[in-house]
Amino acid sequence: MSDKDNYQLGMQLRRTMWGNAGAEERVNLATSFNRPFEDMVTSWCFGEIWHRPGLDRRHRSMITLAALTALTKPNQLKMHIQGALANGVTVEEIREILVHTTMYAGLPAGVEAMSAAKDVLGNMGLD
Repeated sequence: MSDKDNYQLGMQLRRTMWGNAGAEERVNLATSFNRPFEDMVTSWCFGEIWHRPGLDRRHRSMITLAALTALTKPNQLKMHIQGALANGVTVEEIREILVHTTMYAGLPAGVEAMSAAKDVLGNMGLD
């Protein structure tokens, strides 16, 4: 598949996970400095990796939530909680992913993850 095709697939997935406004915001806010990086994220991450066979989007979202929790990345986690909900992950599953990952990644990582999830779910009226 061409880079252009992967970019289009990536933008389509970003729109599905974060809506048109959320997907376009990252692209529109890119500068000459970070545009190549944003294009790479869209083409490679969301176009290539998220469309590989073997795992559906729901399971990829679950894995992403666990990884971001383990890495203590609350800003990215907030975005991906919204994306996970769009990909069919339930609020209960999100909670269990965060709790389970906390046992392996450590309590400080879990505290950050739960705080991020509480913010997102509260803002969406799901808490």
